[in-house]
Amino acid sequence: MGFRIIKTAAATLLSILLAAAVGIPNAQSAGLLAILGVETTRKRSLRTITARFLASLVGLFFGCILFFFLGFHYWVLGLYVLVGFPMIVKSGYKEGIVTSSVIVFRVFGQAELSVHVLLQQIELLFVGLGSAGLVNLIYMPQTGGVIAGIRKEVDGYFSVIFTQMARTLRDPGYLWDGKELIGAGEAVQRGLTAASREMENHVIHPDEAWNVYFYMRKEQLESIQNMMQLLSQVYRQLPHGDMVADLFDQLSNDVLAEEYTGRTEKLLDGLEKEFQGMELPETREEFEVRSAILQLCRELSLYLNIAKRYKMPVDIKPVKRPVPAKGNSRV
Repeated sequence: MGFRIIKTAAATLLSILLAAAVGIPNAQSAGLLAILGVETTRKRSLRTITARFLASLVGLFFGCILFFFLGFHYWVLGLYVLVGFPMIVKSGYKEGIVTSSVIVFRVFGQAELSVHVLLQQIELLFVGLGSAGLVNLIYMPQTGGVIAGIRKEVDGYFSVIFTQMARTLRDPGYLWDGKELIGAGEAVQRGLTAASREMENHVIHPDEAWNVYFYMRKEQLESIQNMMQLLSQVYRQLPHGDMVADLFDQLSNDVLAEEYTGRTEKLLDGLEKEFQGMELPETREEFEVRSAILQLCRELSLYLNIAKRYKMPVDIKPVKRPVPAKGNSRV
């Protein structure tokens, strides 16, 4: 049983009891209005209730005009649906079509146009929609723990992706299915949905931190996809690839930190300076592979800039790149 069902049941019961207490005939209609007013977030609830209330007023006004001039006949209800629904949609309150119909049909059922009858319908709106709004405002399930779990999942995927990229640089013949990319994309999308819902539950001071985080990861995923295309061009093992692999090993750890550590950035800056002092490629094949590795470093820099924009930086000690093993020092 979902929590929304429990809220709906509570709002329905509350509205019927209140409607019966104030003496509104057919108090169960208030329960129907309450069912229509329950939403998944506080902001959406306020928007929906406002739209339904205003739509009901528009429908009530138009329905009373029809009943006054044409009388209480069944075919008049058909005319109301034919003309009234488009009018409500054009008014910008299409969410309130069903709610307005409940009110107009109640007037038709009483076959009477009087101030007392009209006030009863407005009271019914206040009771039914108000009960739904009250239940929504009182409590919404906290999703912070769920979102934190999604973040941990996303960070885990990113960490594995960078570890696999490092392994591919050291061994271009290694086959990686890339399933973590798909998993990361799905997790980021779930995170964006959950973060948006969490923001809509805070009416006055919404916290955009989770939204910002998942948008950052979405941008970084696009950068990772570009890196993957460049990585596919590294078809030969070179010392340069081993050196860049050390960066991805470091990044696989840094990505799990909540702050921007800057460790990988410092290593990348030092490595690019080291590349500039190296000898030029001796063969076309070496040139192509080194070119792809250099472009990979450029894309990695863009990835790090995205993190730097969104994550809070922290002061760190200078980082030394691991010394290559013997036999890999040739450039």
